[in-house]
Amino acid sequence: MIAFVGGGARSGKSHHAEALAGAWHRSRGGELVYLATAQAADAEMAARIARHRRERDSGWRTLEAPLALDAALAEVAEGDSVLLDCLTLWASQWLYAGGGREADGEAMLGRVIETARTRDIALVVVSNDLNEEPPPTDADTWRYLAFLQRLHRRLAREADRVIEVVAGMAIQWKTADGVPAGEGDTEARR
Repeated sequence: MIAFVGGGARSGKSHHAEALAGAWHRSRGGELVYLATAQAADAEMAARIARHRRERDSGWRTLEAPLALDAALAEVAEGDSVLLDCLTLWASQWLYAGGGREADGEAMLGRVIETARTRDIALVVVSNDLNEEPPPTDADTWRYLAFLQRLHRRLAREADRVIEVVAGMAIQWKTADGVPAGEGDTEARR
């Protein structure tokens, strides 16, 4: 099972994703793993990382993967539940902190998805929806946004669930049966 949880900055998406990963863990067993992409590059980020750690209970094992998501996922056992937080930071680090070409980053996300599927890892991926921000004015930011949106589209296409969090409220865009919300028998999903 793979879920993509997106939303604007400080929308509550990480909280919702942690709850979903925890629920999957309780129903499936295995270990509960937090795959962290953030690096404490400045005081504000260090404070955010510390706050996230305090808010998580002690049942989480943390793996830090600022670039090598596939290598980190290789350390996860079959049947575990994993929260990858967040794809937005990973994408910026990939492009600007030594990760590599965009095509290689897209291929890595593909390997992560494939690994989760073949090893029965319940994967919840968090990412910011940067389309809610004012449009960028420089080519480099446009390049980053285009890369991130390609990752988002791939993840949304392949995920079993796609959830957007707005002001702490979760909107289901694609349900657990893989059908986009609004298609099929919506009455049965209420």
